[in-house]
Amino acid sequence: MPLPPPPRRKGDRVQADATVRRSATPAAAAPEPTTPPTTPASTLATSAPGPSASPAPAPRRARRAAVAPTDTVSAAAPAGAAEGQPSAPTAAPRDEQPLAATGRTPRPNGGPRKLFVLDTNVLMHDPICLFRFEEHDIYLPMVVLEELDNNKKGMSEVARNARQASRTLDALAATVRGDIRNGVPLTALGHREATGTLLFQTEVFHHPLPDGIAQGKADNQILVVVQALKQRHPERDVVLVSKDINMRIKARALGLAAEDYENDKTIDDVELLYTGMLALPTDFWARQGKKVESWQQGGHTFYRISGPVVQQMLLNQFVYHEAPGEPPLYARVVELRGKTAVLRTLKDYTHLKNAVWGVTARNREQNFALNLLMDPDIDFVTLAGTAGTGKTLMALAAGLTQVLDERRYTEIIMTRATVSVGEDIGFLPGTEEEKMGPWMGALDDNLEFLAKGGQNPAGEWGRAATQDLIRSRVKIKSMNFMRGRTFLNKYVIIDEAQNLTPKQMKTLITRAGPGTKLVCMGNLAQIDTPYLTEGSSGLTYVVDRFKGWPHGGHVTLARGERSRLADFASEVL
Repeated sequence: MPLPPPPRRKGDRVQADATVRRSATPAAAAPEPTTPPTTPASTLATSAPGPSASPAPAPRRARRAAVAPTDTVSAAAPAGAAEGQPSAPTAAPRDEQPLAATGRTPRPNGGPRKLFVLDTNVLMHDPICLFRFEEHDIYLPMVVLEELDNNKKGMSEVARNARQASRTLDALAATVRGDIRNGVPLTALGHREATGTLLFQTEVFHHPLPDGIAQGKADNQILVVVQALKQRHPERDVVLVSKDINMRIKARALGLAAEDYENDKTIDDVELLYTGMLALPTDFWARQGKKVESWQQGGHTFYRISGPVVQQMLLNQFVYHEAPGEPPLYARVVELRGKTAVLRTLKDYTHLKNAVWGVTARNREQNFALNLLMDPDIDFVTLAGTAGTGKTLMALAAGLTQVLDERRYTEIIMTRATVSVGEDIGFLPGTEEEKMGPWMGALDDNLEFLAKGGQNPAGEWGRAATQDLIRSRVKIKSMNFMRGRTFLNKYVIIDEAQNLTPKQMKTLITRAGPGTKLVCMGNLAQIDTPYLTEGSSGLTYVVDRFKGWPHGGHVTLARGERSRLADFASEVL
Protein backbone atom coordinates (compact mmCIF):
# COMPACT_ATOMS: atom_id res chain seq x y z
CA MET A 1 0.00 0.00 0.00
CA PRO A 2 1.52 3.40 -0.95
CA LEU A 3 2.37 5.94 1.72
CA PRO A 4 -0.04 8.86 2.32
CA PRO A 5 1.15 12.37 1.47
CA PRO A 6 3.00 14.08 4.32
CA PRO A 7 1.57 17.21 6.01
CA ARG A 8 2.46 20.48 4.28
CA ARG A 9 1.63 23.00 7.00
CA LYS A 10 1.80 23.19 10.76
CA GLY A 11 -1.12 21.39 12.36
CA ASP A 12 -2.15 19.49 9.23
CA ARG A 13 -3.40 15.96 9.78
CA VAL A 14 -2.56 12.99 7.65
CA GLN A 15 -5.49 12.31 5.33
CA ALA A 16 -6.46 8.74 5.89
CA ASP A 17 -9.04 8.81 3.07
CA ALA A 18 -6.31 9.84 0.63
CA THR A 19 -4.73 6.47 1.08
CA VAL A 20 -8.06 4.81 0.47
CA ARG A 21 -8.72 6.87 -2.68
CA ARG A 22 -5.26 6.15 -4.09
CA SER A 23 -5.58 2.46 -3.45
CA ALA A 24 -9.03 2.42 -5.13
CA THR A 25 -7.84 3.63 -8.58
CA PRO A 26 -8.69 1.38 -11.57
CA ALA A 27 -6.17 -1.18 -12.65
CA ALA A 28 -5.89 0.47 -16.07
CA ALA A 29 -4.56 3.68 -14.57
CA ALA A 30 -0.90 4.49 -14.69
CA PRO A 31 0.93 2.47 -12.04
CA GLU A 32 2.22 4.28 -9.01
CA PRO A 33 5.92 4.11 -8.15
CA THR A 34 6.77 1.00 -6.23
CA THR A 35 6.79 1.62 -2.47
CA PRO A 36 9.86 0.27 -0.63
CA PRO A 37 9.31 -2.31 2.13
CA THR A 38 8.09 -0.97 5.43
CA THR A 39 10.98 -0.20 7.79
CA PRO A 40 10.97 0.12 11.57
CA ALA A 41 10.15 3.48 13.06
CA SER A 42 13.63 3.93 14.46
CA THR A 43 15.22 3.64 11.02
CA LEU A 44 12.46 5.42 9.13
CA ALA A 45 13.09 8.65 10.99
CA THR A 46 16.61 8.87 9.56
CA SER A 47 16.08 7.41 6.09
CA ALA A 48 15.73 9.46 2.90
CA PRO A 49 12.18 10.15 1.60
CA GLY A 50 10.77 7.73 -0.94
CA PRO A 51 9.69 8.61 -4.49
CA SER A 52 6.22 9.63 -3.39
CA ALA A 53 7.39 11.79 -0.48
CA SER A 54 7.45 15.55 -0.65
CA PRO A 55 10.78 17.37 -0.25
CA ALA A 56 9.39 19.22 2.77
CA PRO A 57 10.44 17.54 6.04
CA ALA A 58 7.65 15.94 7.98
CA PRO A 59 7.28 16.04 11.76
CA ARG A 60 8.69 12.97 13.51
CA ARG A 61 5.40 11.76 14.96
CA ALA A 62 3.66 12.12 11.61
CA ARG A 63 6.30 10.05 9.86
CA ARG A 64 6.14 7.44 12.60
CA ALA A 65 2.39 7.27 12.18
CA ALA A 66 2.78 6.80 8.44
CA VAL A 67 4.07 3.29 8.93
CA ALA A 68 1.55 2.33 11.58
CA PRO A 69 -0.36 -0.83 10.69
CA THR A 70 -3.75 0.79 11.32
CA ASP A 71 -5.92 2.14 8.49
CA THR A 72 -6.71 5.44 10.21
CA VAL A 73 -3.89 7.57 11.62
CA SER A 74 -4.62 10.61 13.75
CA ALA A 75 -1.19 11.52 15.20
CA ALA A 76 -0.74 15.28 15.10
CA ALA A 77 2.28 17.43 15.87
CA PRO A 78 2.09 19.74 18.89
CA ALA A 79 0.46 23.02 18.15
CA GLY A 80 3.41 25.03 19.40
CA ALA A 81 6.09 23.18 17.43
CA ALA A 82 7.95 25.05 14.74
CA GLU A 83 7.60 23.89 11.17
CA GLY A 84 10.19 21.30 10.19
CA GLN A 85 11.31 20.63 13.79
CA PRO A 86 10.70 17.41 15.69
CA SER A 87 8.11 17.37 18.39
CA ALA A 88 8.94 17.59 22.07
CA PRO A 89 10.19 14.33 23.60
CA THR A 90 7.48 12.17 25.03
CA ALA A 91 7.57 9.99 28.14
CA ALA A 92 9.50 6.77 27.73
CA PRO A 93 7.43 3.61 27.50
CA ARG A 94 7.09 1.60 30.68
CA ASP A 95 9.59 -1.00 29.51
CA GLU A 96 12.24 1.72 29.03
CA GLN A 97 11.92 3.33 32.47
CA PRO A 98 14.68 2.89 35.08
CA LEU A 99 14.92 -0.35 37.03
CA ALA A 100 13.88 1.23 40.30
CA ALA A 101 10.62 2.34 38.71
CA THR A 102 9.58 -0.81 36.87
CA GLY A 103 11.95 -3.55 38.01
CA ARG A 104 12.20 -4.84 34.45
CA THR A 105 15.63 -4.90 32.90
CA PRO A 106 16.08 -7.13 29.87
CA ARG A 107 18.67 -9.85 30.14
CA PRO A 108 20.99 -10.59 27.23
CA ASN A 109 18.80 -13.56 26.32
CA GLY A 110 15.61 -11.50 26.52
CA GLY A 111 14.26 -12.55 29.94
CA PRO A 112 14.08 -10.34 33.05
CA ARG A 113 17.05 -10.38 35.38
CA LYS A 114 16.66 -11.79 38.85
CA LEU A 115 16.48 -9.54 41.88
CA PHE A 116 18.51 -10.90 44.80
CA VAL A 117 17.79 -9.57 48.30
CA LEU A 118 20.89 -10.09 50.47
CA ASP A 119 20.85 -10.97 54.14
CA THR A 120 23.47 -9.39 56.41
CA ASN A 121 25.31 -12.65 57.04
CA VAL A 122 26.12 -12.95 53.33
CA LEU A 123 28.01 -9.64 53.37
CA MET A 124 29.77 -10.57 56.60
CA HIS A 125 30.72 -13.95 55.16
CA ASP A 126 32.02 -12.61 51.83
CA PRO A 127 32.46 -8.82 51.76
CA ILE A 128 32.84 -8.76 47.96
CA CYS A 129 29.74 -10.86 47.32
CA LEU A 130 28.13 -7.87 45.59
CA PHE A 131 30.19 -8.66 42.50
CA ARG A 132 29.39 -12.39 42.40
CA PHE A 133 25.91 -12.25 40.85
CA GLU A 134 26.90 -11.60 37.22
CA GLU A 135 24.13 -9.77 35.32
CA HIS A 136 21.52 -9.92 38.08
CA ASP A 137 20.45 -7.06 40.36
CA ILE A 138 20.97 -6.79 44.11
CA TYR A 139 18.64 -5.20 46.65
CA LEU A 140 19.81 -4.19 50.14
CA PRO A 141 17.18 -3.58 52.83
CA MET A 142 17.93 -0.73 55.22
CA VAL A 143 18.06 -3.10 58.20
CA VAL A 144 21.06 -4.83 56.57
CA LEU A 145 23.04 -1.58 56.73
CA GLU A 146 22.10 -1.18 60.38
CA GLU A 147 23.27 -4.70 61.20
CA LEU A 148 26.56 -4.08 59.39
CA ASP A 149 27.04 -0.99 61.53
CA ASN A 150 26.34 -2.96 64.71
CA ASN A 151 28.89 -5.68 63.85
CA LYS A 152 31.78 -3.58 62.53
CA LYS A 153 33.53 -3.15 65.88
CA GLY A 154 36.18 -5.59 67.02
CA MET A 155 39.10 -7.57 65.62
CA SER A 156 37.26 -10.73 64.65
CA GLU A 157 36.93 -11.97 61.08
CA VAL A 158 33.24 -11.02 61.09
CA ALA A 159 34.02 -7.45 62.17
CA ARG A 160 36.70 -7.07 59.49
CA ASN A 161 34.34 -8.33 56.81
CA ALA A 162 31.60 -5.96 58.00
CA ARG A 163 33.99 -3.01 57.73
CA GLN A 164 35.16 -4.06 54.28
CA ALA A 165 31.57 -4.48 53.07
CA SER A 166 30.69 -1.02 54.43
CA ARG A 167 33.65 0.53 52.61
CA THR A 168 32.61 -1.15 49.37
CA LEU A 169 29.04 0.11 49.70
CA ASP A 170 30.30 3.61 50.45
CA ALA A 171 32.52 3.58 47.37
CA LEU A 172 29.61 2.45 45.19
CA ALA A 173 27.25 5.07 46.61
CA ALA A 174 29.85 7.79 46.01
CA THR A 175 29.73 7.13 42.26
CA VAL A 176 26.06 8.12 42.00
CA ARG A 177 25.49 11.42 40.19
CA GLY A 178 21.72 11.29 39.86
CA ASP A 179 18.89 9.84 41.91
CA ILE A 180 20.12 6.90 43.98
CA ARG A 181 16.65 5.37 43.72
CA ASN A 182 17.53 4.43 40.14
CA GLY A 183 20.28 2.16 41.42
CA VAL A 184 24.06 2.05 41.31
CA PRO A 185 25.83 0.17 38.48
CA LEU A 186 28.03 -2.53 39.97
CA THR A 187 30.60 -1.91 37.24
CA ALA A 188 31.35 1.52 38.74
CA LEU A 189 34.33 0.14 40.71
CA GLY A 190 35.85 -1.75 37.79
CA HIS A 191 34.28 -5.17 38.36
CA ARG A 192 33.33 -5.91 34.76
CA GLU A 193 32.00 -9.36 35.58
CA ALA A 194 29.11 -7.82 37.56
CA THR A 195 26.83 -6.02 35.10
CA GLY A 196 23.79 -5.70 37.35
CA THR A 197 22.55 -2.85 39.53
CA LEU A 198 22.70 -2.31 43.28
CA LEU A 199 19.46 -0.98 44.76
CA PHE A 200 19.02 0.45 48.26
CA GLN A 201 15.75 0.51 50.15
CA THR A 202 14.53 4.11 50.03
CA GLU A 203 10.95 3.66 51.23
CA VAL A 204 9.08 1.93 54.01
CA PHE A 205 7.14 -1.21 53.10
CA HIS A 206 3.96 -1.89 55.06
CA HIS A 207 3.29 -5.54 54.48
CA PRO A 208 1.88 -7.52 57.41
CA LEU A 209 3.36 -10.88 58.30
CA PRO A 210 1.29 -13.77 59.66
CA ASP A 211 0.28 -13.61 63.30
CA GLY A 212 2.90 -14.94 65.67
CA ILE A 213 5.89 -13.54 63.75
CA ALA A 214 7.55 -10.61 65.50
CA GLN A 215 7.42 -7.57 63.23
CA GLY A 216 10.39 -5.79 64.80
CA LYS A 217 12.97 -8.54 64.39
CA ALA A 218 15.63 -7.80 61.78
CA ASP A 219 15.18 -11.09 59.92
CA ASN A 220 11.43 -10.57 59.72
CA GLN A 221 11.88 -7.03 58.41
CA ILE A 222 13.94 -8.47 55.57
CA LEU A 223 11.12 -10.93 54.85
CA VAL A 224 8.69 -8.00 54.67
CA VAL A 225 10.92 -6.37 52.05
CA VAL A 226 11.09 -9.57 50.00
CA GLN A 227 7.30 -9.97 50.09
CA ALA A 228 6.74 -6.36 49.04
CA LEU A 229 9.21 -6.63 46.15
CA LYS A 230 7.60 -9.85 45.00
CA GLN A 231 4.17 -8.19 44.84
CA ARG A 232 5.52 -5.03 43.22
CA HIS A 233 7.47 -6.88 40.52
CA PRO A 234 5.49 -10.05 39.72
CA GLU A 235 7.30 -10.39 36.39
CA ARG A 236 10.68 -10.84 38.10
CA ASP A 237 12.21 -13.58 40.22
CA VAL A 238 12.78 -12.04 43.67
CA VAL A 239 15.11 -14.32 45.65
CA LEU A 240 16.33 -14.03 49.24
CA VAL A 241 20.00 -15.02 49.69
CA SER A 242 20.99 -15.95 53.24
CA LYS A 243 23.49 -18.13 55.06
CA ASP A 244 20.96 -18.59 57.87
CA ILE A 245 19.19 -21.92 57.46
CA ASN A 246 16.20 -20.94 59.62
CA MET A 247 15.85 -17.69 57.69
CA ARG A 248 15.57 -19.64 54.44
CA ILE A 249 13.06 -22.03 56.01
CA LYS A 250 10.85 -19.14 57.16
CA ALA A 251 11.03 -17.53 53.73
CA ARG A 252 9.95 -20.72 51.99
CA ALA A 253 7.15 -21.20 54.51
CA LEU A 254 5.85 -17.77 53.46
CA GLY A 255 6.00 -18.72 49.79
CA LEU A 256 9.18 -16.77 49.06
CA ALA A 257 12.14 -18.01 47.04
CA ALA A 258 15.30 -18.42 49.14
CA GLU A 259 18.78 -19.68 48.36
CA ASP A 260 22.05 -20.25 50.14
CA TYR A 261 25.09 -18.22 49.11
CA GLU A 262 27.18 -20.82 47.31
CA ASN A 263 29.65 -18.72 45.36
CA ASP A 264 32.23 -19.24 48.09
CA LYS A 265 32.06 -23.01 47.71
CA THR A 266 35.02 -24.49 45.91
CA ILE A 267 33.12 -27.66 45.03
CA ASP A 268 29.51 -28.74 45.41
CA ASP A 269 30.31 -32.30 46.45
CA VAL A 270 33.27 -33.10 48.69
CA GLU A 271 33.49 -36.49 47.00
CA LEU A 272 34.80 -34.65 43.92
CA LEU A 273 37.71 -33.12 45.84
CA TYR A 274 41.15 -33.80 44.42
CA THR A 275 42.67 -36.80 46.22
CA GLY A 276 46.22 -36.53 44.88
CA MET A 277 46.14 -40.12 43.62
CA LEU A 278 45.28 -41.84 40.35
CA ALA A 279 44.83 -45.57 39.85
CA LEU A 280 46.27 -46.76 36.54
CA PRO A 281 44.13 -49.19 34.51
CA THR A 282 44.81 -52.87 35.00
CA ASP A 283 45.99 -53.24 31.39
CA PHE A 284 48.33 -50.25 31.68
CA TRP A 285 51.53 -52.13 30.83
CA ALA A 286 49.86 -54.03 28.01
CA ARG A 287 48.70 -50.78 26.40
CA GLN A 288 52.01 -49.01 26.82
CA GLY A 289 54.01 -51.91 25.41
CA LYS A 290 57.29 -50.83 23.87
CA LYS A 291 56.39 -47.14 24.00
CA VAL A 292 57.61 -46.84 27.59
CA GLU A 293 61.05 -45.32 28.14
CA SER A 294 62.79 -46.03 31.45
CA TRP A 295 66.07 -45.04 33.07
CA GLN A 296 67.76 -44.98 36.47
CA GLN A 297 68.86 -41.79 38.21
CA GLY A 298 69.58 -40.95 41.84
CA GLY A 299 68.26 -44.23 43.19
CA HIS A 300 64.90 -43.81 41.41
CA THR A 301 63.47 -45.33 38.25
CA PHE A 302 61.90 -42.96 35.74
CA TYR A 303 59.26 -43.88 33.15
CA ARG A 304 58.17 -41.75 30.22
CA ILE A 305 54.66 -42.76 29.18
CA SER A 306 52.03 -41.52 26.74
CA GLY A 307 48.42 -42.20 25.91
CA PRO A 308 44.97 -41.06 27.02
CA VAL A 309 45.75 -41.62 30.71
CA VAL A 310 48.22 -38.71 30.62
CA GLN A 311 45.34 -36.25 30.16
CA GLN A 312 44.08 -37.14 33.65
CA MET A 313 47.41 -36.51 35.38
CA LEU A 314 48.65 -33.48 37.30
CA LEU A 315 52.11 -32.57 38.53
CA ASN A 316 53.05 -34.25 41.84
CA GLN A 317 50.06 -36.56 41.59
CA PHE A 318 50.69 -40.10 42.77
CA VAL A 319 49.88 -42.98 40.43
CA TYR A 320 49.77 -46.62 41.34
CA HIS A 321 49.23 -49.90 39.54
CA GLU A 322 48.23 -52.99 41.47
CA ALA A 323 47.37 -56.13 39.54
CA PRO A 324 47.50 -59.78 40.58
CA GLY A 325 50.61 -61.56 39.40
CA GLU A 326 52.49 -58.32 38.63
CA PRO A 327 54.82 -56.23 40.78
CA PRO A 328 53.09 -53.06 42.01
CA LEU A 329 54.06 -49.63 40.74
CA TYR A 330 54.02 -46.58 43.01
CA ALA A 331 55.23 -43.40 41.35
CA ARG A 332 54.76 -39.63 41.21
CA VAL A 333 54.22 -37.43 38.17
CA VAL A 334 57.28 -35.17 37.95
CA GLU A 335 56.90 -33.85 34.40
CA LEU A 336 54.05 -33.21 31.98
CA ARG A 337 54.86 -32.18 28.44
CA GLY A 338 52.16 -32.36 25.81
CA LYS A 339 50.86 -35.91 25.58
CA THR A 340 53.72 -37.45 27.55
CA ALA A 341 54.40 -37.72 31.27
CA VAL A 342 57.44 -38.70 33.32
CA LEU A 343 56.87 -40.86 36.40
CA ARG A 344 59.40 -41.29 39.21
CA THR A 345 59.23 -44.22 41.59
CA LEU A 346 58.87 -43.53 45.30
CA LYS A 347 61.01 -44.17 48.31
CA ASP A 348 59.54 -47.06 50.28
CA TYR A 349 58.79 -45.70 53.73
CA THR A 350 56.99 -48.90 54.69
CA HIS A 351 60.40 -50.52 55.18
CA LEU A 352 62.05 -50.16 58.57
CA LYS A 353 65.36 -49.00 57.08
CA ASN A 354 63.60 -45.88 55.76
CA ALA A 355 61.78 -45.09 59.01
CA VAL A 356 61.21 -41.40 59.73
CA TRP A 357 62.03 -40.75 63.42
CA GLY A 358 61.02 -44.32 64.11
CA VAL A 359 57.76 -44.06 62.15
CA THR A 360 57.05 -46.24 59.12
CA ALA A 361 54.13 -46.06 56.70
CA ARG A 362 51.42 -48.65 57.30
CA ASN A 363 49.52 -48.24 54.06
CA ARG A 364 49.81 -46.87 50.55
CA GLU A 365 48.46 -43.39 51.33
CA GLN A 366 50.82 -42.90 54.28
CA ASN A 367 53.74 -43.83 52.02
CA PHE A 368 52.60 -41.17 49.55
CA ALA A 369 52.33 -38.59 52.34
CA LEU A 370 55.81 -39.28 53.72
CA ASN A 371 57.29 -38.91 50.24
CA LEU A 372 55.81 -35.42 50.06
CA LEU A 373 56.79 -34.48 53.61
CA MET A 374 60.42 -35.55 53.15
CA ASP A 375 60.91 -34.00 49.69
CA PRO A 376 62.86 -30.70 49.93
CA ASP A 377 61.45 -29.54 46.58
CA ILE A 378 57.88 -29.59 47.91
CA ASP A 379 57.09 -26.36 49.77
CA PHE A 380 53.39 -26.90 50.46
CA VAL A 381 51.72 -30.14 51.56
CA THR A 382 48.05 -30.70 52.36
CA LEU A 383 46.84 -33.82 54.16
CA ALA A 384 43.15 -34.60 54.51
CA GLY A 385 41.61 -37.63 56.13
CA THR A 386 39.44 -39.01 58.86
CA ALA A 387 40.46 -39.28 62.50
CA GLY A 388 43.30 -41.68 63.23
CA THR A 389 44.90 -41.72 59.78
CA GLY A 390 48.25 -40.46 61.15
CA LYS A 391 48.31 -36.92 59.75
CA THR A 392 49.79 -35.17 62.80
CA LEU A 393 52.17 -38.00 63.68
CA MET A 394 53.71 -38.17 60.20
CA ALA A 395 54.00 -34.39 59.92
CA LEU A 396 55.79 -34.18 63.30
CA ALA A 397 58.08 -37.13 62.57
CA ALA A 398 59.09 -35.66 59.21
CA GLY A 399 59.63 -32.26 60.81
CA LEU A 400 61.82 -33.60 63.62
CA THR A 401 63.94 -35.58 61.18
CA GLN A 402 64.55 -32.57 58.93
CA VAL A 403 65.14 -30.17 61.85
CA LEU A 404 67.29 -32.26 64.21
CA ASP A 405 68.93 -34.82 61.92
CA GLU A 406 69.21 -33.22 58.49
CA ARG A 407 69.31 -29.58 59.75
CA ARG A 408 67.24 -28.53 56.75
CA TYR A 409 65.01 -26.25 58.85
CA THR A 410 65.77 -24.37 62.04
CA GLU A 411 62.64 -25.19 64.04
CA ILE A 412 59.07 -26.44 63.91
CA ILE A 413 56.23 -23.94 64.31
CA MET A 414 52.81 -25.38 65.02
CA THR A 415 49.49 -23.58 65.09
CA ARG A 416 45.82 -24.39 64.80
CA ALA A 417 42.40 -22.78 64.71
CA THR A 418 41.17 -22.22 68.26
CA VAL A 419 37.60 -23.36 67.66
CA SER A 420 36.19 -25.43 70.49
CA VAL A 421 33.99 -28.47 70.02
CA GLY A 422 31.66 -27.64 72.91
CA GLU A 423 31.08 -24.59 75.08
CA ASP A 424 33.84 -22.04 75.58
CA ILE A 425 35.71 -22.44 78.87
CA GLY A 426 36.64 -18.76 79.06
CA PHE A 427 39.96 -16.95 79.01
CA LEU A 428 43.15 -18.91 79.61
CA PRO A 429 45.97 -17.56 81.80
CA GLY A 430 49.65 -17.35 81.01
CA THR A 431 51.82 -16.52 78.03
CA GLU A 432 50.94 -17.09 74.38
CA GLU A 433 52.39 -20.61 74.44
CA GLU A 434 50.67 -21.42 77.74
CA LYS A 435 47.35 -20.20 76.39
CA MET A 436 47.78 -22.44 73.35
CA GLY A 437 48.73 -25.43 75.51
CA PRO A 438 45.19 -26.79 76.02
CA TRP A 439 44.58 -26.58 72.27
CA MET A 440 47.71 -28.60 71.53
CA GLY A 441 46.78 -31.85 73.23
CA ALA A 442 47.32 -33.72 69.97
CA LEU A 443 50.85 -32.29 69.76
CA ASP A 444 51.70 -33.45 73.28
CA ASP A 445 50.36 -36.94 72.62
CA ASN A 446 52.37 -37.34 69.44
CA LEU A 447 55.55 -35.86 70.91
CA GLU A 448 55.31 -38.28 73.81
CA PHE A 449 54.95 -41.17 71.37
CA LEU A 450 57.89 -40.01 69.26
CA ALA A 451 60.10 -39.45 72.31
CA LYS A 452 59.44 -42.99 73.56
CA GLY A 453 59.82 -44.58 70.15
CA GLY A 454 62.69 -46.96 69.64
CA GLN A 455 65.08 -48.45 72.18
CA ASN A 456 66.96 -45.65 73.89
CA PRO A 457 70.14 -47.07 75.49
CA ALA A 458 70.21 -44.24 78.05
CA GLY A 459 66.95 -45.36 79.62
CA GLU A 460 64.61 -42.91 81.30
CA TRP A 461 67.24 -40.16 81.45
CA GLY A 462 67.85 -40.42 77.74
CA ARG A 463 64.16 -40.29 76.94
CA ALA A 464 63.71 -37.22 79.15
CA ALA A 465 66.66 -35.49 77.48
CA THR A 466 65.28 -36.37 74.06
CA GLN A 467 61.88 -35.00 74.98
CA ASP A 468 63.43 -31.75 76.23
CA LEU A 469 65.44 -31.45 73.02
CA ILE A 470 62.33 -32.01 70.93
CA ARG A 471 60.32 -29.42 72.82
CA SER A 472 63.11 -26.88 72.47
CA ARG A 473 62.73 -27.06 68.69
CA VAL A 474 58.92 -27.04 68.59
CA LYS A 475 57.27 -23.63 69.00
CA ILE A 476 53.54 -23.16 69.49
CA LYS A 477 52.14 -19.96 68.01
CA SER A 478 48.68 -18.45 67.96
CA MET A 479 47.05 -17.57 64.66
CA ASN A 480 45.94 -14.23 66.10
CA PHE A 481 49.49 -12.87 65.92
CA MET A 482 50.52 -14.22 62.51
CA ARG A 483 49.76 -11.15 60.40
CA GLY A 484 52.91 -9.32 59.35
CA ARG A 485 55.30 -12.14 60.26
CA THR A 486 57.75 -13.89 57.91
CA PHE A 487 59.00 -17.42 58.59
CA LEU A 488 62.53 -18.11 57.32
CA ASN A 489 63.74 -21.73 57.07
CA LYS A 490 60.90 -22.97 59.26
CA TYR A 491 58.82 -26.13 59.18
CA VAL A 492 55.27 -24.88 59.79
CA ILE A 493 52.39 -27.21 60.69
CA ILE A 494 48.80 -25.91 60.51
CA ASP A 495 46.56 -28.37 62.31
CA GLU A 496 42.74 -28.50 62.17
CA ALA A 497 42.85 -26.48 58.95
CA GLN A 498 39.28 -27.47 58.10
CA ASN A 499 38.09 -24.79 60.57
CA LEU A 500 39.84 -21.98 58.69
CA THR A 501 38.22 -19.74 56.10
CA PRO A 502 39.89 -19.21 52.72
CA LYS A 503 40.93 -15.72 53.82
CA GLN A 504 42.56 -17.02 57.00
CA MET A 505 44.32 -19.72 55.02
CA LYS A 506 45.70 -17.12 52.64
CA THR A 507 46.97 -15.05 55.58
CA LEU A 508 48.87 -18.03 56.99
CA ILE A 509 50.33 -19.32 53.73
CA THR A 510 51.63 -15.91 52.71
CA ARG A 511 53.75 -15.82 55.92
CA ALA A 512 56.16 -18.35 54.38
CA GLY A 513 59.58 -16.98 53.52
CA PRO A 514 62.53 -18.57 51.69
CA GLY A 515 63.34 -22.12 52.74
CA THR A 516 60.05 -22.66 54.60
CA LYS A 517 57.80 -25.70 54.26
CA LEU A 518 54.08 -25.52 55.13
CA VAL A 519 51.97 -28.55 56.05
CA CYS A 520 48.18 -28.14 56.33
CA MET A 521 46.15 -30.94 57.86
CA GLY A 522 42.50 -31.43 58.63
CA ASN A 523 39.41 -33.60 58.62
CA LEU A 524 36.59 -32.14 56.53
CA ALA A 525 34.08 -34.23 58.47
CA GLN A 526 34.87 -32.33 61.70
CA ILE A 527 34.16 -28.67 60.90
CA ASP A 528 33.26 -26.66 64.01
CA THR A 529 33.31 -23.11 62.58
CA PRO A 530 29.83 -21.63 62.00
CA TYR A 531 28.82 -21.03 58.36
CA LEU A 532 31.67 -23.22 57.07
CA THR A 533 30.95 -26.40 55.13
CA GLU A 534 33.05 -28.99 53.37
CA GLY A 535 32.72 -27.04 50.15
CA SER A 536 33.64 -23.62 51.59
CA SER A 537 36.37 -24.65 54.04
CA GLY A 538 39.80 -23.11 53.65
CA LEU A 539 41.34 -26.58 53.45
CA THR A 540 39.15 -27.46 50.47
CA TYR A 541 40.02 -24.12 48.93
CA VAL A 542 43.80 -24.59 49.03
CA VAL A 543 43.63 -28.24 47.94
CA ASP A 544 41.75 -27.22 44.81
CA ARG A 545 43.87 -24.14 44.06
CA PHE A 546 47.30 -25.75 44.60
CA LYS A 547 46.69 -28.94 42.65
CA GLY A 548 49.14 -29.23 39.80
CA TRP A 549 51.60 -26.70 41.27
CA PRO A 550 55.19 -27.97 40.77
CA HIS A 551 56.10 -27.33 44.43
CA GLY A 552 52.92 -28.52 46.14
CA GLY A 553 51.23 -31.84 46.76
CA HIS A 554 48.16 -33.34 48.38
CA VAL A 555 47.15 -36.75 49.72
CA THR A 556 43.77 -37.84 51.06
CA LEU A 557 44.27 -40.49 53.74
CA ALA A 558 41.47 -43.02 53.96
CA ARG A 559 42.59 -45.82 56.28
CA GLY A 560 42.63 -45.25 60.01
CA GLU A 561 45.58 -46.68 61.93
CA ARG A 562 44.89 -45.42 65.46
CA SER A 563 43.05 -48.44 66.83
CA ARG A 564 40.34 -50.87 65.83
CA LEU A 565 37.93 -49.05 68.15
CA ALA A 566 38.61 -45.66 66.51
CA ASP A 567 38.34 -47.16 63.02
CA PHE A 568 35.00 -48.80 63.78
CA ALA A 569 33.66 -45.61 65.38
CA SER A 570 34.63 -43.58 62.29
CA GLU A 571 32.65 -45.94 60.10
CA VAL A 572 29.45 -46.44 62.10
CA LEU A 573 29.02 -43.16 64.02
